[in-house]
Amino acid sequence: MRSVTVTLDEETFAKARLRAAERNLSVPRFLCEVLAEELRQGDAYDVAFRAWLAVPSFALKGAPQTYPKREELYDRALLRRR
Repeated sequence: MRSVTVTLDEETFAKARLRAAERNLSVPRFLCEVLAEELRQGDAYDVAFRAWLAVPSFALKGAPQTYPKREELYDRALLRRR
């Protein structure tokens, strides 16, 4: 573990202290968990973005195609009205 010094304003520190107490954590441990979660979410976003970029795009050239009918797009039992 590395040690880091952080400067917080009084209001932010009070809120962090309260949230840490609610989870039975010290303020430094709480901040460590918050930062770790933020970084995990950022990593998950990057992975999802790269996966999206890996899907080949479709060509906009060629003969025009008709759009699918609404019934074809929404032909699911959950969405049908009774």
